[in-house]
Amino acid sequence: MNRESSQWLIPVLLALAVAAALWFFARQAREPEPPAAENLKPEVQEPVAAERVGPLYPMPEVSEPVDESGLRPLPPLDASDEYFRLELTELYGDAIGRLLVESGLIEKIVATVDSLPRAHVAEKIRPVGRLEGEFAVDGQDGSGEYTLSPENYARYDALVQVVTTADITQVVGTYRRFYPLFQDAYINLGYPRGYFNDRLVEVIDHLLETPEPEEPVALVRPNVLYLYADVDLESRSSGQKLLMRMGAEHAARVKGTLREFRAAIAKQ
Repeated sequence: MNRESSQWLIPVLLALAVAAALWFFARQAREPEPPAAENLKPEVQEPVAAERVGPLYPMPEVSEPVDESGLRPLPPLDASDEYFRLELTELYGDAIGRLLVESGLIEKIVATVDSLPRAHVAEKIRPVGRLEGEFAVDGQDGSGEYTLSPENYARYDALVQVVTTADITQVVGTYRRFYPLFQDAYINLGYPRGYFNDRLVEVIDHLLETPEPEEPVALVRPNVLYLYADVDLESRSSGQKLLMRMGAEHAARVKGTLREFRAAIAKQ
């Protein structure tokens, strides 16, 4: 937990910027050069689910169909970066546009969302860059007792503000429009019978179960990395650790946005 990189998603289009994101994960004191991003599959592949008749969490029907006659047709997945980047910039502003990776944006969002319930999200699949500043820890006085500094939470102020104040209706509309490309990327990730919307809902539900640690949050440093002293907290997924690391106030705001987004993309 010395240094972190942002891995958003969030989720998702919300967690995209949240979400996803969605992401802000523990880094070595000296970081190696990130590996090539040609392989976006998670390090641990889950078995393909049994074939279903349809999605477990179908998106609700649109009450008033959107007139897409004036919209540019969706490009193929491998040519979608520039088009999708423009859409996200319109939703979240130029600050988000500057954070986004140059290539494989939708593929990396999908891979990151899929990996958030796991212990680790690989550097090569992160869709956005790092937060500014260093990971802040109190108690570096040689006593061996460390706590997560509240100063660390301020690093997330701007990002959480952008994500939680975005127009949910517009975000959901963009997600619906680009969903065929999200689905293509999910299939390419190794889930030929799966539905990305199902996985997204499952991941949101998982993030909503993130506990709220009592402050000050105790840390230990058995080597170069800081770990949670509480075994239960340390055993949590990368996605839940992300929410815990940004502080209770930020986490509560993000969870509220995720609940709204989930309600808009799933019938149940």
